[in-house]
Amino acid sequence: MKKIVLLVFALFLAACNTSPEPRTLRLATTTSTDNSGLLDTILPAFEEQFGANVNVIAVGTGQALKLGESGDVDIILVHAKTREETFVADGHGITRADVMYNDFILVGPLDDPAQVANSSLANEALARIAANQSTFASRGDDSGTHTKERTLWQAAGLADPPEGDWYKSLGQGMGDTLRFANEVGAYTLTDRGTFLALRETLPNLSVVVGGASITDNADESLFNPYGVIPINPDKGNIENELSQEFVAWLTSIETQLAISEFGMETYDMPLFYPNSDAWNEQ
Repeated sequence: MKKIVLLVFALFLAACNTSPEPRTLRLATTTSTDNSGLLDTILPAFEEQFGANVNVIAVGTGQALKLGESGDVDIILVHAKTREETFVADGHGITRADVMYNDFILVGPLDDPAQVANSSLANEALARIAANQSTFASRGDDSGTHTKERTLWQAAGLADPPEGDWYKSLGQGMGDTLRFANEVGAYTLTDRGTFLALRETLPNLSVVVGGASITDNADESLFNPYGVIPINPDKGNIENELSQEFVAWLTSIETQLAISEFGMETYDMPLFYPNSDAWNEQ
């Protein structure tokens, strides 16, 4: 009888201690939001508030869009606005919401062999790099940065991709591409946030086009907006409710404020600038 009572009591305690399993949000996002450290800074607040786990899959924008299209993630946070709008128009995502922006910059060797540091426009600088056949490192991974790079080559009136051994298509993320450029003395296009976050490990690179901060960047073609898109629940097995909660949280004044402060202490400038409707309507 004593054993039976103890067993019943143990079962009672187990029932009392049962708590629902935390929901998991599968987020496909760019390497820039991951490499910069932004997500590590802001996501714990979401996970605590909503009792959820966020599974971050950091890939290029093109791969993130493919994961969304196949229904292998619940939500995407990317930076290739035209492609994002097409993604939603084709029914893969519910809607697109502005989140933040930063800018692209062109970085290169300290001795600037193509003499592009006095260029005000990125396409002009790329034309000089091609003419000089200075080494250029491309991510070559269908990311948002790679998409922007391709449009700049086209704007320069050059082949896409350029021809010649000087052009290196790596198929790598932003961090690895920057490290390669630093090692071999190459130019590359990068988002400012990732470059600033890794700057201490890139002693051989400097900004050659883009200014000291985003406000100094005179080339509007280098503007880099980020958008968040919940995946269409019709694809099945999609955490639609949690995705909608994530969008509302990410675009809220509180989270936008956290984004605006990220990087200030270390770099004396934010790595990303808030851009949600709620933030802009203040």
